[in-house]
Amino acid sequence: MMYPFPLQSLSVPDLLACIAVLAMWWGTGFAVEHPPASRISVSRLVGDYRRDWMKQFVTRSPRIFDANVIDSLRQGTAFFASACMLAIGGGVALIGNAAQLQGLAQDLTLEANSLVIELKIIFVLAFLANALLKFVWAHRLFGYCSILMAAVPNDPADPLAYHRAEQAAEINITAAKSFNRGLRSIYFALAALAWLLGPIAVTVAGLAATIVLLRREFASQSREVMLRRQP
Repeated sequence: MMYPFPLQSLSVPDLLACIAVLAMWWGTGFAVEHPPASRISVSRLVGDYRRDWMKQFVTRSPRIFDANVIDSLRQGTAFFASACMLAIGGGVALIGNAAQLQGLAQDLTLEANSLVIELKIIFVLAFLANALLKFVWAHRLFGYCSILMAAVPNDPADPLAYHRAEQAAEINITAAKSFNRGLRSIYFALAALAWLLGPIAVTVAGLAATIVLLRREFASQSREVMLRRQP
């Protein structure tokens, strides 16, 4: 007996909406990580501050403050990774109760096809799974950064001091990039939930997530503060 390919159960508007959300997710990440020279993103600005941090780290004594900062960054990634695992578990449990989901959809006069509902939940879970992987990798990279920081000589005159500090800064920036990618996936996972309401709803939600992310990266008050020059 031949079974239909799952995506064949989706309507053309649903497929177009799915592609549109994926395009917005990818496009937002590309714009943030490759901003135009005339409009630098907050992520790039913070990367420069991370390099300055490592330069200051060479001459700072004691270095307890720096250790606390890197530890707080690791705790943040661990928190979001745990939250993603819980959300994924809840999503998988929902898929296992397709009958209840179908009944709820009928009550709300939504798409009652259980397979379609499951596909839409899997779409959300895909974003959450990507976020989990990014957070786990960011957590590990921040651990690498702490080891590199510990290897920076206490003597600023040591020829290895600034070289190792620069290495630590680049690993720190890479970890932050992975962390930011995880956050973007969470934004779009929330937007993807609107797919349960239909293709128009998820497209609007994806557009809203895109606008929020781009505004915070390119037109936020925090960005203006970071760009202020010393008087």
